[in-house]
Amino acid sequence: MGKPTGFLDYERKVSAAEEPKMRIGHFQEFHAHLPLEEQKLQGARCMSCGVPFCQSGMTIGGMASGCPLHNLIPEWNDAVYHENWEQAYQRLKKTNNFPEFTSRVCPALCEAACICNLNGDPVSTRENEYAVIETAYEKGYAAPHPPKVRTGKKVAIVGSGPSGLAAADQLNKRGHEVTVFERDDRIGGLLRYGIPNMKLEKQVIDRKIQVMEEEGIHFVTNADVGKSHKAAALLKEYDRVILACGASNPRDLKLPGRDAKGIYFAVDFLKSVTKSLLDSELQDQKFIPVKGKKVLVIGGGDTGNDCTGTAIRLGAKSVVQIEMMPKAPDVRAADNPWPQWPKICKTDYGQEEAIALFGKDPRVYQTTVTEFVKNKNGELCQVKTVKLEPKTDEKTGRVNMIPVKGSEQTMDADVVLIAAGFLGCQDYVAKAFRVNLDGRANVATEPGKYETSVSKVFVAGDMRRGQSLVVWAIREGREAASAVDESLMGYTNLSVQ
Repeated sequence: MGKPTGFLDYERKVSAAEEPKMRIGHFQEFHAHLPLEEQKLQGARCMSCGVPFCQSGMTIGGMASGCPLHNLIPEWNDAVYHENWEQAYQRLKKTNNFPEFTSRVCPALCEAACICNLNGDPVSTRENEYAVIETAYEKGYAAPHPPKVRTGKKVAIVGSGPSGLAAADQLNKRGHEVTVFERDDRIGGLLRYGIPNMKLEKQVIDRKIQVMEEEGIHFVTNADVGKSHKAAALLKEYDRVILACGASNPRDLKLPGRDAKGIYFAVDFLKSVTKSLLDSELQDQKFIPVKGKKVLVIGGGDTGNDCTGTAIRLGAKSVVQIEMMPKAPDVRAADNPWPQWPKICKTDYGQEEAIALFGKDPRVYQTTVTEFVKNKNGELCQVKTVKLEPKTDEKTGRVNMIPVKGSEQTMDADVVLIAAGFLGCQDYVAKAFRVNLDGRANVATEPGKYETSVSKVFVAGDMRRGQSLVVWAIREGREAASAVDESLMGYTNLSVQ
């Protein structure tokens, strides 16, 4: 601990966000980060606890508490305070392949578990992480370091999201020859087309991919394995295959009027906008249009918020975000103590922008859609909704959201974006490799294992565990890489934490 009284001497400071009415005019990241001189004082706030819950990655009350990657947070916070940026980078990279991603998009489970939360504000660990990785690129610490020895073993990875990239990075370090196959036109998977630019600018991905290419990893785009590329050919050419295709099968709403024009999945909307931005700065108009339209977003999670922020930037006339569940409390409830993940109401960037632009929170709680209404041209014009109330099932103890009689309403809407989650992987890849699925439509493995029902075929990330966070995908990729390495070499020296 560089400064034992740091948490008393310095207040928490984080990067300043651009004003909502200003930032909705562009798609760039919108935070002004602290100068390194100020950032090092944030490192001093770390108490180097005897039991650092920030790096525990435990499950408490059904939710993760602390970093699933078990990042050595007190160590590199101390290095930040002492301005030993190279050591901070080396300790950070020991457990996290992609701090340039997590420092931008992770919800900071580490900060929620920080012991400073008990009597104040947590250490700004995510922003310290940002300072470490960006300084590492600036000073050359993050330059390519190809392996000095190759094993002669070949591994194919299907999918270039965070789990696939993490597995590729680990296996390449070990000396195996790794090829990553991506069905889209650019590498990145969820990072590329599932997360908007204002949260993760795509040159950040390109910068890391260039490093990985110079380290010897091969990337193949427009390679839709299971369709344009045969599974049998990969199994013949490569010693092992890892499936890392994500949980990309969106949950649909099979309601009356679902065939109306103007109803889209959130993932398709977000991808269309990002691709058009990358291809032409939106000049090609090849994105789902919402300018001047009344937009209804179904889903209150991160993806729903991203749809809200994106629709506002595209000039939507109004945006409403429907959420089935009740509004979370503004402060921790008595049954949600530290170090559990705080189940409190979070107003994210998109909702902040809607409040600034339209004068009210876009979220409507305890409500669900019952019908889509079409006009004579088959276009969406309204949605019918009903209020919900929580009721506990006496037999199971489970709380269900039940429609309230007489609460039906009609709401005008020109565009609906369905952000209701995902139902496992798209099954054509699983069928191509003939791997078994579990009851949630994810690829099945034994508990804690990564090999599938088919010999030499492994799985990682959302495709194995279901829809989750980027940080969990990275951990899955690291653990799958270790399992593959052991199956190839008889042992592994790849660190998973």
